[in-house]
Amino acid sequence: MKKRFKWIAAPAIVIITAISGLSFRDDYFEISKNLDIFTTLFREINLYYVDEVKPGDLMKTGIDAMLESLDPYTNFIPEDDIEDARFMTTGQYGGIGALIRTKDDYIVISEPYEDAPAAKAGLMAGDVILEVEGKSTKGKSTSDVVKFLKGTPNTPVKILIQRPGTEMPIEKTITREEIKVKNVPYFGMIDDKIGLIKLTGFTEDAGREVRDALTKLKENPSLEGVVLDLRGNPGGLLREAINIVNVFVDKGIDIVSTKGKVKEWDKTYKSMNNPVDLTLPVAVLVNRSSASAAEIVSGSLQDLDRAVVIGQRSFGKGLVQTSRPLTYNTQIKITTSKYYIPSGRCIQAKDYSHRNEDGSVGMVPDSLIREFKTINGRKVYDGGGVNPDVSLPLQEFAPVTRAIAGENVLFDFATDYRLKNTEIPAAKAFAVNDNIFEAFVKYIGDKEIKYETESEELLSKLKEAAEKEKYFESVQQEYNALKDKMLRDKKADIQKAKTEISELLADEIVSRYYYQRGRIENSFAKDEELKKAVEILKNKTFYDDILAGRYVEEVKKKGK
Repeated sequence: MKKRFKWIAAPAIVIITAISGLSFRDDYFEISKNLDIFTTLFREINLYYVDEVKPGDLMKTGIDAMLESLDPYTNFIPEDDIEDARFMTTGQYGGIGALIRTKDDYIVISEPYEDAPAAKAGLMAGDVILEVEGKSTKGKSTSDVVKFLKGTPNTPVKILIQRPGTEMPIEKTITREEIKVKNVPYFGMIDDKIGLIKLTGFTEDAGREVRDALTKLKENPSLEGVVLDLRGNPGGLLREAINIVNVFVDKGIDIVSTKGKVKEWDKTYKSMNNPVDLTLPVAVLVNRSSASAAEIVSGSLQDLDRAVVIGQRSFGKGLVQTSRPLTYNTQIKITTSKYYIPSGRCIQAKDYSHRNEDGSVGMVPDSLIREFKTINGRKVYDGGGVNPDVSLPLQEFAPVTRAIAGENVLFDFATDYRLKNTEIPAAKAFAVNDNIFEAFVKYIGDKEIKYETESEELLSKLKEAAEKEKYFESVQQEYNALKDKMLRDKKADIQKAKTEISELLADEIVSRYYYQRGRIENSFAKDEELKKAVEILKNKTFYDDILAGRYVEEVKKKGK
């Protein structure tokens, strides 16, 4: 009987292998077939298209369109952009250390990094870059000028600038240095009891920077809690997110797992190091621009009941990308998996595998959103970012404020103010007083600030509908009177929005003296989300109630 069994079993194995091999051959044939079609099509276009074509540009267009059909995060990286891609990972480059922006036909310095070569050489925000190494920057893009300014550390670069308020251009020779953009641009005490760690990126060493910041804050014996600010943080390296969570949780805890098509790559990542602190109350700030690695940190700390999350629902990016080398020193950054935080949920908000008929991508429907539990049994949900434990409305600016912020007037006034005032009070203490605000109003008096109020928008729609229905002539006089009244009221809008305009203006002025650190410290008194975090951290009963599930917002599932 045994011999017969072996004889029967062997063909069964052959059949199973043949079936799986058939599937592989079908896939291989389909790939080969379509590659052959694409190759012949590409050849025919290059040989016979009526106008001259550039093969490289044509191929890049085809690749980009193909990847766009997948998701926004799968990208082809040509050889020329490899350095930029490396910067996104390391945060390091050789250069002068300054943010730049376009203004009219030229590039201006928008903010030098503190202690970087540009600041050391005396460059100031508002300086117009006329030339780099004798080459005019007129009409150049920021990316063009960045290529001129970047270079090997310890090499000089000569630039010609025009400083507002001065007649003659100024020539500067700046020695490039290795610039490391900090993931933690600020940490310090908000008041005598609560500390703040501002985390803006997840490049290499982000975990160490957060660890060092918390260690330093704990040297203050009166420290009672810390705010980890992840607002506006777009994410970055997965391993750095794990390292940051590990700062607050014990060694050996499951932080995140990844699952994709290639099962051999599926992995669960644990905290590998000893924590800095396991008991200090933590509040995490998030908003709609907190994404990817920032969501791993906020979501994992929420799932592990190690922190209270405050703000607005986060972006909802639960996809992981891997860089793969291609030929001719090119790369592809390709989505290879989804990530799952400790409760088991994936916070991916958009379903790229099922597109609408028009090609658009919809959100994960409510019917497919599932409930999960934190360590303490609190309800959390997948399919739509990290919902905060304490939700706060997003700050909405008045139309006139948005219009002013969108122009260069705040920037230009701050430049003018810095040239006329050599010093201001400390960043935490500085505020725009009535004299400064009235000076600003006078400064923009002859500048046209274009914006449309909601009332004007509705009035325009009324006119359009009345014209369509042939009623407008009979109401035109009343329409014109109402429109004139609105225009007169708009002149008073700046005064109505005085508080929020003053806050933005203070932010811009402070940066001219105290750089990014100053911007952050100046926000302490006016940042409602930060103030709420401080309030919760100082109220141990409220903090404990949130983590124990005794405080539950009705809108938690929707993230509103």
